[in-house]
Amino acid sequence: MAAAAAVAADERSRGRRAALSFAAIAVLLGLPLWWKTTETYRAALPYGDIAALGRLPFQVAVSVSVVFLPGSVPADLPRRLPYGDVREERVPVSCKTRSDVTSRIQTAYRGATAREEAALGAATARGMGSCLCSQPSLLPLPQGVNVYVGKHRSALVRAGQGLAILHARLQQLLQVVSLTASSIAAALSDRVPDGQLGPDAWRHLKSSLGYEITFSLLNPDPKSHDVDWDIEGAVNHYVQPVLDKLSLVANFSVDSQILYYAVLGVTPRFDKESSSFILSAHSLPHVINPVEARLGSSAASLYPVLNFLLYVPERSHSPLYIQDKDGAPVATNAFHSPRWGGIMIYNVEVPASPQTSLPLHVDVDMLRVMEVFLAQLRLLFGISREELPPEFLVESPGNEGLADWELDRLLWAHALENIATVSTTLTSLAQLLDQISNIVIKDDVASEVYRAVAAAQDAVAELAEGHLHSAFQASKEAVTSSERAFFDPSLLHLLYFPDDQKFAIYIPLFLPMAVPILLSLAKMLREARQNKKEPTKMD
Repeated sequence: MAAAAAVAADERSRGRRAALSFAAIAVLLGLPLWWKTTETYRAALPYGDIAALGRLPFQVAVSVSVVFLPGSVPADLPRRLPYGDVREERVPVSCKTRSDVTSRIQTAYRGATAREEAALGAATARGMGSCLCSQPSLLPLPQGVNVYVGKHRSALVRAGQGLAILHARLQQLLQVVSLTASSIAAALSDRVPDGQLGPDAWRHLKSSLGYEITFSLLNPDPKSHDVDWDIEGAVNHYVQPVLDKLSLVANFSVDSQILYYAVLGVTPRFDKESSSFILSAHSLPHVINPVEARLGSSAASLYPVLNFLLYVPERSHSPLYIQDKDGAPVATNAFHSPRWGGIMIYNVEVPASPQTSLPLHVDVDMLRVMEVFLAQLRLLFGISREELPPEFLVESPGNEGLADWELDRLLWAHALENIATVSTTLTSLAQLLDQISNIVIKDDVASEVYRAVAAAQDAVAELAEGHLHSAFQASKEAVTSSERAFFDPSLLHLLYFPDDQKFAIYIPLFLPMAVPILLSLAKMLREARQNKKEPTKMD
């Protein structure tokens, strides 16, 4: 009997040790191993740097060199040249974040070299500006013109003998050729309260890595009009030089199409006095939607599409004219839609003889059409010039479509917009990843985030140093990296699942193994309690 009791005690002891071993292995080794192998991999992100992007101060440095010809130095300017004057001006733009926009203008005065004197003499003989200078009366500027702005980064200034007059003229000049409060507000429109934006702020296209331009000829009445337009030659001659100049800003692709039986969707009103048809200003917003459904270009494009439409009215609605809000006819007979494009109505002369055979052949005057479309393109990109003072004269940019200083203003605005966009994109991504802890953050996503933050910081630093082109390129790199990180496929919600789903999947696997261990532990606990009570009963 004693031997049997001893064997039974050994078996119970062995069973307890086995149960404790299984429980210890499951708790100390199994659970950590399971938790580690099923946890979501999340690479470290610079959350502090991302939050700081929205508070980085925007400082735009502008260097101005004032060159004096002999005998033109103001009397109250120190005779010791070169002489520098550095001052800061705060642009009055209030953003949703704490970011401040500061324009740092550095003005340096010096005398002209022999080569510059010769160049100035040749330039003034041609009526062109070659450098920024102050002359009392030697320059052959037209009567009443005190500032001549060239198409490059130069101007001729006639400022008299006083330094105060020179400073006032320079201030007016910088308002024309440099970054202004309105252009900054348009660039930061997503971060400026609506009430502080002017009506022109929403007309400008948002910054993008590329744009697609589509020229469309709408012929709603091909039975009456056989329209011929040399769009390929017009693009090469008028549009391509402008796009070559804008190639620093973005990539462009151009295509064209002809749409037959495409109507505006709005019935024009017949005016008996002029024997013509009228499209009033309030009906213009209803013109675009029916036409846009026929274009079919925006749906297949990765970049914003700019539509320029040439509409030849049908014979029953000819001639067709556009009236503005005051009821006056629009000189160009065209209108543009902000961030979309423009439409021009091209009237065809009605044949004098009713026996004229149809369809009537029409050769489109592409010069007149492209002048309107290029003006609309400038409006879409925010290259429209500020209202000039009466004593200012600006040189025409010629076939290039925009001056060098206009391109600089565009680069400034897009660089600021790109930095603001990167800040918004990365902040949204950081908030999303912080709220949903089960999203996988791969190393390549983290590297794109780090690259975007570093490029945005470089862009801000380059702007503060006045290095415009390098600042813009850094801002483009920051936008590209931030969008790659934000739209990475690994962040899709189908590739992760919450903790409750994880437990729902694994509990049916662990429960059959855990039940015997738990029952054994419960039995051992009961036996231990009984063993403690037995000596008390014997006493």
